[in-house]
Amino acid sequence: MTAGRDGTATAGEASDVGVLMQRMGAAACAAASVLALASAAQKDRALAAAAAALRARRAELLAANAADLAAAREKRLGAALLDRLQLDEKRIESMARGIEAVMALPDPVGTIAAEWDRPNGLRIQRVRVPLGVIGIIYESRPNVTADAGALCLKSGNAAILRGGSESTRSNAVIHGALLEGLRAAQLPENSIQLVPTTDRAAVGYLLGGMTDYLDVVVPRGGKELVARVQREARVPVIGHLEGNCHVYVDRDADLAMARTIVLNAKMRRTGICGAAETLLIDRGCIETHLAPIVRDLLEAGCEVRGDPTVQRVDRRVRPATEEDWFTEYLDSIIAARVVDGVDAAIDHIARYGSAHTESIVTENAASAERFLGRVDSAIVLHNASTQFADGAEFGMGAEIGISTDRFHARGPVGVEQLTSYKYVVRGDGQVRP
Repeated sequence: MTAGRDGTATAGEASDVGVLMQRMGAAACAAASVLALASAAQKDRALAAAAAALRARRAELLAANAADLAAAREKRLGAALLDRLQLDEKRIESMARGIEAVMALPDPVGTIAAEWDRPNGLRIQRVRVPLGVIGIIYESRPNVTADAGALCLKSGNAAILRGGSESTRSNAVIHGALLEGLRAAQLPENSIQLVPTTDRAAVGYLLGGMTDYLDVVVPRGGKELVARVQREARVPVIGHLEGNCHVYVDRDADLAMARTIVLNAKMRRTGICGAAETLLIDRGCIETHLAPIVRDLLEAGCEVRGDPTVQRVDRRVRPATEEDWFTEYLDSIIAARVVDGVDAAIDHIARYGSAHTESIVTENAASAERFLGRVDSAIVLHNASTQFADGAEFGMGAEIGISTDRFHARGPVGVEQLTSYKYVVRGDGQVRP
């Protein structure tokens, strides 16, 4: 196959990719019909074997990841992307434990969410069922291969994974471990498929050419990728466009707690969607709280872009622009603004936020409840770091992403959120008059 001079696929190449994707879609549908009926024990055997295989392939995975990183550095990819791409012993073990955590969760398939009797004697049950075939399009993070594969398997869904070209080698090794798990449990290997080409045409087919096969698409990546998926997908999409997350420090915040939370929320990992991007501080505590918090950030290597009041605290603070309040940096940069109390903080978040994750730091229970009740984001926290915006931290084993949608799933998308439901009605001869 030969690509066009502009880097796009030629007609022949696109045709070949289309044939590949159609075959993968048909195979996924066949696997999904088997998975929907698989027992919890069988799925758990597959997950246990996959976790063991991932640990056994540790050296192979580290070598593959080193090659991915070297190629990414040659392309001069940014520091945030490199951080998301990099694996080490700790991150590999975290992936394996994540698979085991998913395994330990209750099987959602077949769960009776509600049941009731009608006066005519009909017994009605709302029963959880898999969504079917899920397409996951993601960039950089190899751990998504493990998380998405495990979550889809546990919830009885077949998965078609299309990882970013920068993590091709790493993804292939992780996928190999998942296949070992499927074989060990005698489940169809096509239950979890990894698109074997880096051709961008494959993404186009996933979004617009596979409506006969896919039931939902989940994007995980940068703003451009997610925007494209939301714009072009012809099946439902679960995901979020941006993670413009806020920490609001209230006048009644404990200073030591506020300093710890703000620093962690911004700097623990700057490249994740739950990292704080804007700091809001109540005017009522700026004499005691503002300078220590800002200096903590600056001394940790974070660039602070502030309003005039914040700029007066330290000459290293750069002036914030209107655009900064909208920005998801995914880097060691934070915008900081002084606001007149909790209502002003809520108003700022409503105007500039992305409905992802917001935190209030305060010892005032009434202010906390006002913030938690009025902020319309997928995740709201009181006296905790925004970096807890993660399915594993919520006890969900792992997540396939964070959803800011209001329909079907919101917040961390775990095994339960990857199911729908059907109504099972039992009677003894009733007919409708």
